[in-house]
Amino acid sequence: MKIRKANINDIRVISKIYVDTWKTTYNGLVPDNFLNELSYEEAENKWMKFFSDSPRSSFIYIASNDSEEIIGFAAAQINNDKEFKGELYALYLLPAAQGLGTGRSLISTVAEHFMNEGISSMMVWVMKNNKSGRGFYKRLGGKYYTHRESQFGECIVEDEAYGWKDISILSLSNRSK
Repeated sequence: MKIRKANINDIRVISKIYVDTWKTTYNGLVPDNFLNELSYEEAENKWMKFFSDSPRSSFIYIASNDSEEIIGFAAAQINNDKEFKGELYALYLLPAAQGLGTGRSLISTVAEHFMNEGISSMMVWVMKNNKSGRGFYKRLGGKYYTHRESQFGECIVEDEAYGWKDISILSLSNRSK
């Protein structure tokens, strides 16, 4: 597996992974009609905007397999939260890449990027009913921080934020020292 910073040419694949993983990960957590209406074109617009908004404050890393196919991505941005200055905005992996350390490696890369920018804390939002997602962040040392509600179509879901006050614990290079 290789991880690198995404470029504009990766947006189409990032968008496909985003839509396809939403349809599997959030099946049963948000209404079917919301999932069925997700489109690659709208996702491309969303990720192009994220990618272009502010290259200094937002960034995306992609993971690729040995065949150089993109198998997942992590998007992050500088946050204006008073407690956590970095935000892991999104982490999406193809099902075949889950459970193999890809997500962990992407989060480590995001943490290292933030540390290089002088940011030492990070948070992530996750649906409260996404038990596997919440468990993943807890296993990485994320601590419950706060909650909010999000709306998907007619459905309101609860989200929880998990945070790391010291993201150096997420860095794979720091763990090997």
